[in-house]
Amino acid sequence: MNRAIFLDRDGTINVDVEYVHNIEDLRFEEGAIEGLRLLQNLREYKLIIITGQSGIGRGYYTEDDYHRFMDEMYRQFRLNGIVIDGEYFCPHHPEKGKGIYRIDCECRKPKIGMLEQAAREFGIDLSKSWVIGDKTDDIEMGRIAGCRTVLVRTGKGGKDGNFSITPNYTADNLLDAARYIFENSQR
Repeated sequence: MNRAIFLDRDGTINVDVEYVHNIEDLRFEEGAIEGLRLLQNLREYKLIIITGQSGIGRGYYTEDDYHRFMDEMYRQFRLNGIVIDGEYFCPHHPEKGKGIYRIDCECRKPKIGMLEQAAREFGIDLSKSWVIGDKTDDIEMGRIAGCRTVLVRTGKGGKDGNFSITPNYTADNLLDAARYIFENSQR
């Protein structure tokens, strides 16, 4: 079975400017590129982005806008020698979604539908994997799935107040998180 490091996107990898989807708004959080490079050295782990994108469901931007943004992010990753193994996004919102996006889905964090899908598609043992994120929803999702968790102080920094959480570690940024996982990956 494979292991994975599941990474939230907005506020963890890139600066969260609320419903970010314009390429000109793409800025990486301090330490994000260096952190991804370090995590990539843990060859036994898949790097997978798990991101909520309710802005699609709310009608603020389209799935095409999302994919264009991600294409640019991946282009910049490649320039920095970073390869992401997978990506999953949830465009839904149970109350504020419009049309087909207004559903109470299994992929909206903290539900674990995206993690379960990745586990099936990549043969991942969730109990030997990590979740890194800036929101309590990310950490709660990881806890429910049986993953180890790291809260980063970038983005929302766990101050969204949605859940009372106790991550395995609280990091200053993605680089600090990567160092912690690097030191504790074999435990």
